[in-house]
Amino acid sequence: MKDTKQKILDAASALFLEGGAAVLSVRAIAGRAEMSTIGIYSHFKGKQGILDALYTQAAELASNAMDVPFEAMTPRAALVKAADNYVSMSETHEAHYRLFFGESDPGYSPSDAAQAAGFEAFAKLLQLTAFVLPPDTSADQCRETALGTWALMHGFFGIRHHAGAERMQVKDWRTLILKTVVGQMENILTEREKTDSA
Repeated sequence: MKDTKQKILDAASALFLEGGAAVLSVRAIAGRAEMSTIGIYSHFKGKQGILDALYTQAAELASNAMDVPFEAMTPRAALVKAADNYVSMSETHEAHYRLFFGESDPGYSPSDAAQAAGFEAFAKLLQLTAFVLPPDTSADQCRETALGTWALMHGFFGIRHHAGAERMQVKDWRTLILKTVVGQMENILTEREKTDSA
Protein backbone atom coordinates (compact mmCIF):
# COMPACT_ATOMS: atom_id res chain seq x y z
CA MET A 1 0.00 0.00 0.00
CA LYS A 2 1.28 3.47 -0.90
CA ASP A 3 2.71 5.59 1.91
CA THR A 4 0.20 8.27 2.96
CA LYS A 5 2.70 11.10 2.56
CA GLN A 6 3.53 9.96 -0.96
CA LYS A 7 -0.17 9.66 -1.75
CA ILE A 8 -0.59 13.31 -0.76
CA LEU A 9 2.40 14.36 -2.86
CA ASP A 10 1.13 12.39 -5.85
CA ALA A 11 -2.23 14.13 -5.53
CA ALA A 12 -0.53 17.53 -5.38
CA SER A 13 1.61 16.65 -8.43
CA ALA A 14 -1.46 15.64 -10.44
CA LEU A 15 -3.28 18.86 -9.54
CA PHE A 16 -0.20 20.93 -10.37
CA LEU A 17 -0.03 19.40 -13.85
CA GLU A 18 -3.71 20.14 -14.42
CA GLY A 19 -3.73 23.77 -13.33
CA GLY A 20 -0.41 24.91 -11.97
CA ALA A 21 0.26 26.33 -8.52
CA ALA A 22 -2.98 28.34 -8.60
CA VAL A 23 -5.14 25.23 -8.10
CA LEU A 24 -3.11 23.84 -5.21
CA SER A 25 -4.92 24.19 -1.93
CA VAL A 26 -5.08 21.89 1.07
CA ARG A 27 -8.76 21.29 0.35
CA ALA A 28 -8.12 20.41 -3.32
CA ILE A 29 -5.19 18.15 -2.45
CA ALA A 30 -7.23 16.42 0.25
CA GLY A 31 -10.04 15.85 -2.24
CA ARG A 32 -7.68 14.36 -4.85
CA ALA A 33 -5.99 12.18 -2.20
CA GLU A 34 -9.42 11.14 -0.86
CA MET A 35 -8.68 12.14 2.69
CA SER A 36 -9.60 14.90 5.13
CA THR A 37 -7.81 18.23 5.37
CA ILE A 38 -6.92 17.24 8.94
CA GLY A 39 -5.13 14.24 7.44
CA ILE A 40 -3.09 16.58 5.25
CA TYR A 41 -2.14 18.77 8.21
CA SER A 42 -1.14 15.73 10.25
CA HIS A 43 1.54 14.90 7.65
CA PHE A 44 2.52 18.35 6.37
CA LYS A 45 2.33 21.90 7.66
CA GLY A 46 -0.23 22.85 5.05
CA LYS A 47 0.37 23.78 1.43
CA GLN A 48 3.86 25.19 2.08
CA GLY A 49 4.98 21.91 3.60
CA ILE A 50 3.69 20.00 0.60
CA LEU A 51 5.45 22.34 -1.83
CA ASP A 52 8.65 22.01 0.18
CA ALA A 53 8.47 18.21 0.04
CA LEU A 54 7.86 18.29 -3.73
CA TYR A 55 10.74 20.74 -4.21
CA THR A 56 13.08 18.52 -2.20
CA GLN A 57 12.02 15.44 -4.14
CA ALA A 58 12.61 17.32 -7.40
CA ALA A 59 16.12 18.30 -6.32
CA GLU A 60 16.87 14.70 -5.36
CA LEU A 61 15.55 13.44 -8.70
CA ALA A 62 17.75 15.94 -10.56
CA SER A 63 20.75 14.94 -8.46
CA ASN A 64 20.15 11.23 -9.06
CA ALA A 65 19.80 11.81 -12.81
CA MET A 66 23.33 13.20 -12.95
CA ASP A 67 24.79 10.48 -10.74
CA VAL A 68 26.57 8.52 -13.48
CA PRO A 69 29.74 6.41 -13.05
CA PHE A 70 31.72 8.92 -15.09
CA GLU A 71 35.13 7.73 -13.87
CA ALA A 72 34.61 4.57 -15.97
CA MET A 73 33.32 6.48 -19.03
CA THR A 74 34.65 8.79 -21.69
CA PRO A 75 33.74 12.46 -21.08
CA ARG A 76 31.33 12.45 -24.05
CA ALA A 77 29.62 9.23 -22.94
CA ALA A 78 29.25 10.54 -19.38
CA LEU A 79 27.72 13.79 -20.63
CA VAL A 80 25.27 11.99 -22.94
CA LYS A 81 24.24 9.57 -20.19
CA ALA A 82 23.66 12.31 -17.62
CA ALA A 83 21.77 14.49 -20.11
CA ASP A 84 19.64 11.53 -21.20
CA ASN A 85 18.85 10.70 -17.56
CA TYR A 86 17.95 14.33 -16.96
CA VAL A 87 15.58 14.46 -19.94
CA SER A 88 13.94 11.24 -18.76
CA MET A 89 13.50 12.72 -15.29
CA SER A 90 11.84 15.83 -16.71
CA GLU A 91 9.41 13.68 -18.68
CA THR A 92 8.63 11.13 -15.97
CA HIS A 93 8.31 13.68 -13.16
CA GLU A 94 7.03 16.70 -15.04
CA ALA A 95 5.26 18.31 -12.07
CA HIS A 96 8.37 18.06 -9.90
CA TYR A 97 10.49 19.43 -12.72
CA ARG A 98 8.23 22.41 -13.36
CA LEU A 99 7.90 23.21 -9.67
CA PHE A 100 11.67 23.04 -9.16
CA PHE A 101 12.37 25.35 -12.08
CA GLY A 102 10.06 28.23 -11.59
CA GLU A 103 6.37 27.39 -11.79
CA SER A 104 5.79 27.42 -8.06
CA ASP A 105 3.34 29.38 -5.97
CA PRO A 106 4.38 33.08 -5.79
CA GLY A 107 4.14 32.90 -1.99
CA TYR A 108 6.31 29.81 -1.70
CA SER A 109 9.93 30.07 -0.62
CA PRO A 110 11.92 26.82 -0.29
CA SER A 111 13.15 26.00 3.20
CA ASP A 112 16.88 25.90 3.94
CA ALA A 113 16.79 22.09 3.70
CA ALA A 114 15.04 22.20 0.32
CA GLN A 115 17.53 24.77 -0.98
CA ALA A 116 20.40 22.61 0.24
CA ALA A 117 19.00 19.71 -1.82
CA GLY A 118 18.92 22.03 -4.84
CA PHE A 119 22.55 23.05 -4.32
CA GLU A 120 23.49 19.38 -4.06
CA ALA A 121 21.94 18.78 -7.50
CA PHE A 122 23.97 21.64 -8.94
CA ALA A 123 27.10 20.27 -7.26
CA LYS A 124 26.57 17.02 -9.18
CA LEU A 125 26.42 18.99 -12.43
CA LEU A 126 29.60 20.86 -11.48
CA GLN A 127 31.35 17.57 -10.76
CA LEU A 128 30.34 16.15 -14.13
CA THR A 129 31.31 19.36 -15.94
CA ALA A 130 34.73 19.35 -14.28
CA PHE A 131 35.22 15.78 -15.51
CA VAL A 132 34.32 16.69 -19.09
CA LEU A 133 36.42 19.86 -19.28
CA PRO A 134 40.25 19.93 -19.39
CA PRO A 135 41.90 19.41 -15.96
CA ASP A 136 43.29 22.94 -15.85
CA THR A 137 39.88 24.59 -16.27
CA SER A 138 39.33 27.16 -13.52
CA ALA A 139 36.49 26.81 -11.01
CA ASP A 140 34.84 29.94 -12.45
CA GLN A 141 34.98 28.57 -16.01
CA CYS A 142 33.60 25.23 -14.83
CA ARG A 143 30.72 26.94 -13.01
CA GLU A 144 29.96 29.15 -16.02
CA THR A 145 29.92 26.11 -18.33
CA ALA A 146 27.68 24.15 -15.96
CA LEU A 147 25.22 27.05 -15.70
CA GLY A 148 25.23 27.48 -19.48
CA THR A 149 24.52 23.77 -20.01
CA TRP A 150 21.71 23.83 -17.46
CA ALA A 151 20.20 26.97 -18.98
CA LEU A 152 20.39 25.44 -22.46
CA MET A 153 18.51 22.31 -21.35
CA HIS A 154 15.84 24.28 -19.50
CA GLY A 155 15.34 26.51 -22.52
CA PHE A 156 14.57 23.43 -24.58
CA PHE A 157 12.22 22.08 -21.92
CA GLY A 158 10.41 25.39 -21.84
CA ILE A 159 9.99 25.45 -25.62
CA ARG A 160 8.89 21.81 -25.66
CA HIS A 161 5.99 22.66 -23.33
CA HIS A 162 5.14 25.97 -24.98
CA ALA A 163 1.63 26.34 -26.38
CA GLY A 164 3.02 26.59 -29.92
CA ALA A 165 5.43 23.64 -29.66
CA GLU A 166 3.33 21.44 -31.94
CA ARG A 167 3.64 23.96 -34.77
CA MET A 168 7.43 23.71 -34.57
CA GLN A 169 7.11 20.17 -35.97
CA VAL A 170 9.96 18.70 -33.93
CA LYS A 171 9.77 14.93 -34.27
CA ASP A 172 12.05 14.06 -31.37
CA TRP A 173 12.74 16.64 -28.67
CA ARG A 174 14.95 14.23 -26.72
CA THR A 175 17.38 13.76 -29.62
CA LEU A 176 17.42 17.50 -30.34
CA ILE A 177 18.16 18.36 -26.70
CA LEU A 178 20.94 15.78 -26.36
CA LYS A 179 22.51 16.72 -29.71
CA THR A 180 22.56 20.40 -28.76
CA VAL A 181 23.96 19.90 -25.26
CA VAL A 182 26.74 17.60 -26.47
CA GLY A 183 27.45 19.92 -29.41
CA GLN A 184 27.71 22.90 -27.08
CA MET A 185 30.17 21.08 -24.84
CA GLU A 186 32.24 19.94 -27.84
CA ASN A 187 32.35 23.53 -29.12
CA ILE A 188 33.68 24.66 -25.75
CA LEU A 189 36.32 21.93 -25.76
CA THR A 190 37.36 22.84 -29.32
CA GLU A 191 37.71 26.52 -28.45
CA ARG A 192 39.77 25.68 -25.37
CA GLU A 193 42.03 23.41 -27.45
CA LYS A 194 42.58 26.25 -29.95
CA THR A 195 43.45 28.62 -27.11
CA ASP A 196 45.85 26.12 -25.56
CA SER A 197 47.65 25.50 -28.86
CA ALA A 198 47.97 29.20 -29.76
